[in-house]
Amino acid sequence: MNPYVLATLLSSLGLGTTLTFASSHWLLAWMGLEINTLAIVPLMAQHHHPRAVEATTKYFLIQATAAAVILFAGTTNAWFTGQWDVLNMSDPIATTMLLAALSLKIGLAPMHFWMPEVLQGLDLLTGLILSTWQKLAPFALIIQTFQAFDPLLLTALGLTSTLVGGWGGLNQTQLRKVLAYSSIAHMGWMIIILQHAPYLTFLALLTYILMTSAAFLTLKLSYATKIGTLATTWSKSPLLTATATLVLLSLGGLPPLTGFMPKWLILQELTKQGLPLTATMMALAALISLYFYLRLCYAMALTISPNTVASTTPWRTQTSQISIPLALSTVMALALLPITPTIVMLVI
Repeated sequence: MNPYVLATLLSSLGLGTTLTFASSHWLLAWMGLEINTLAIVPLMAQHHHPRAVEATTKYFLIQATAAAVILFAGTTNAWFTGQWDVLNMSDPIATTMLLAALSLKIGLAPMHFWMPEVLQGLDLLTGLILSTWQKLAPFALIIQTFQAFDPLLLTALGLTSTLVGGWGGLNQTQLRKVLAYSSIAHMGWMIIILQHAPYLTFLALLTYILMTSAAFLTLKLSYATKIGTLATTWSKSPLLTATATLVLLSLGGLPPLTGFMPKWLILQELTKQGLPLTATMMALAALISLYFYLRLCYAMALTISPNTVASTTPWRTQTSQISIPLALSTVMALALLPITPTIVMLVI
């Protein structure tokens, strides 16, 4: 892709998200979301093969539908209250429509069906943008308007997403689909704590972005898109294999890695709020997700000769990829747990 076109698209992505962050008017917030969608569509379709075009079409239709419903919810609320203010969502019909549309935008279950299919059709870098940056603008709106939503509905969405994200990832062999279901499960954790401690939603989103970035960049560096390919990475780059295994365990939420921090704090907060059953269900759902992360770790670090590997070993050529973002995201995805109190103080 032409570097000038790429720079324009990436700056439009930044502009759309910033516009949604900064707006207090529903029309401006909607405009930011639309700029975001229109900027990523050419990036998704830059590889001209049928899977990419199909994924782009699906994504565009889903996001356009969600944006239309958001605009309709804002208009309905303005009709009943006489205000376009984002923080002034008081009409129950408008708030329910808004929650459904924002859930569709970020891929919360049961509106998650597009996410694995779309991510599977993209290259890893565009998939990274879709899994991280594209979540920020809808989440900004969710965090601003969460007080208008029904608490029971938020809890149901959170539990459903965590369970679906765990179950869906169990039988996958494609790494992008596994990461898509991982994303759905993490969204559930963020939504379920939203009504009790919004700062924990923000913290979970930040740690999710760090861990997912490390996972995608690792796969990009090792040219891996299927579980079978992971089995050949240990011979080519043993250190990368070791850090990738730890990143996957961090995504699963095992101590003493960064991924344990948001899960621990969320379960603690749910228990404090008198919801031990919900906390127990979330912890058990996290175990299901942990199974498929362990499956990836097994394929990556423990499948060695004399086991038969069903994929060809790639040539050991020098990579031209920049490794600093991978190094930074990996360190942060692994080593932030000891400074949990500091991070909590910063995000409150």
